[in-house]
Amino acid sequence: MRRLTHVVLLIAVGLTLTVACGAGRALQGVTRTVATALAPLTTAPAAGEGGSEVATPPPTATPTAAPEALAPSPPADALALLRAQEEWLSTLYATVSQSVVHITTRAYRYNFFLEVVPLEGTGSGFLWDEQGHVVTNYHVIKNAQEVEVTLADGTKVEADVVGVDPPNDLAVLRLRDVPPDVSLRPLELGDSLSLKVGQMVVAIGNPFGFDRTMTTGVISALGRVIQSESGGFIGEVIQTDAAINPGNSGGPLLDIEGRVIGVNTAIFSPSGANAGIGFAIPAHTVARVVPELIARGYYRHPWLGVEGQTFDLKPAVARLLRRRLGLRVPDEGVLIVAVYRNSPAHQAGLRGGTRRVRLGNLILPVGGDVIVAVDDTPVRTERELRLLLENRYRVGDTVTVRVVRDGQELEVDVTLAERP
Repeated sequence: MRRLTHVVLLIAVGLTLTVACGAGRALQGVTRTVATALAPLTTAPAAGEGGSEVATPPPTATPTAAPEALAPSPPADALALLRAQEEWLSTLYATVSQSVVHITTRAYRYNFFLEVVPLEGTGSGFLWDEQGHVVTNYHVIKNAQEVEVTLADGTKVEADVVGVDPPNDLAVLRLRDVPPDVSLRPLELGDSLSLKVGQMVVAIGNPFGFDRTMTTGVISALGRVIQSESGGFIGEVIQTDAAINPGNSGGPLLDIEGRVIGVNTAIFSPSGANAGIGFAIPAHTVARVVPELIARGYYRHPWLGVEGQTFDLKPAVARLLRRRLGLRVPDEGVLIVAVYRNSPAHQAGLRGGTRRVRLGNLILPVGGDVIVAVDDTPVRTERELRLLLENRYRVGDTVTVRVVRDGQELEVDVTLAERP
C-alpha cells in the first residue's frame, strides 16, 4: 500500500514537471518516472520462498526517438536579428518622439441658448526647425481660434498659425514664448521620390489623445490620389498599413533611419478607425510647400490658364466627333474648353473651343486644342493634367505642352504663373 502511495506521489511530481518544463521533455520524464515506480510492483513469487516478493527485471524497452518540440526556439542568428531590430526601433523612438508634438485646438460657438460652448480638437505635428516652426495638417487647425502645443517633456506652449495650404492639407505653426531651457530638435526630411512598396515605415502621433504612440508597417502603395480638405485632389500620396487613427493627423511617417518621408493625413475606414489603409503626404511635397508657407503664409500653385474637359467616354467620343463632325481629334486627351485672358496659355497662343455641339446627352465645346502631353509625359484626363502641374512644377517653370490642333501635333512652350 505504501508503494502505491509512492507511485501516486511520483506521478503527481511528473505531471507538475509537465506543466513547468514543457510538454515534450517533461512527457519523457513522466514516462520514465512512472516506469521506475511501477517496476517493483512487477513481481512474481520466487520458488521455495513462500510467496515473498522478489523484483523481476523490467522488459527491455525499444528505443524511440524523442518527441519533436512544440515551440522550438528560433536559430541563434535569427534571434540576434530580432533583438537587433527591437533595439533599433526602441532607440529610434526614444530619439524621434522628442520632436513629435501634441496639438490641441479650441474654437468657441454659441448654442441655442446663446451660451458660449468651447469646441476642442486634437492632432499631431513635428518640429520643423529650431525657430519653433511646427508642421501639421490644415484640417487639424482649420477654424481654430486657439492652438496649444504640448512638447515631449510636457511643456505646453501657445502657437500661432503661420501659413496654410488647403489643397495639400498642410499647415505651419510657430511656437510662442518657448522657455529658454527647452531644447527644440527638428526632424530631418527623407527622400520620398525613391521609396518602394514593401519598405518598412514608422508612424508616431497622438491617436485618440494617447501621446507619442508608435506604430510600424510597410509602404503598401505609391502614387495614390485622395481628396483634399478644399475639395480638390492630392496626388502621389503614400499608402501604408501602419496603424493610423484620428489624432495621428499631422504626425510624421518615418523611414527606418528616422527621417520624415511623409505627413500622415487621412485613413480609409468605414468605421472611422484604423483599417490598414492610411495615407501620408510625401516629403517632396512638404519640402516644396512648407518653406513658402513660412515665407509668405500661403503656397503659390502653378497655373496653366485653361479650362479643360476630358473625353468622358474615352475613344468613343473622339470617334463620334471624327465621324459626325469631321474633326481630327485624338482618342484621349484634355479638350481645351476655354483659355483665360492674359493667362500663360493665352500668352503662349493655345486655343479654346469656338462652338458647342450636342452628342446625345453630351454638349461639347469643339474647335480648341487637345492637350496630349506635358514635357513628354502623356496626359489623358483633366485630373492628370492638374496633378502633373501641381506635383512636378512651380510657378515660373516653363513647360512644353504638346497639343493636337486640326489633326496636327505641335508643341508650345508655356511659362506657368500663380493660380489666381
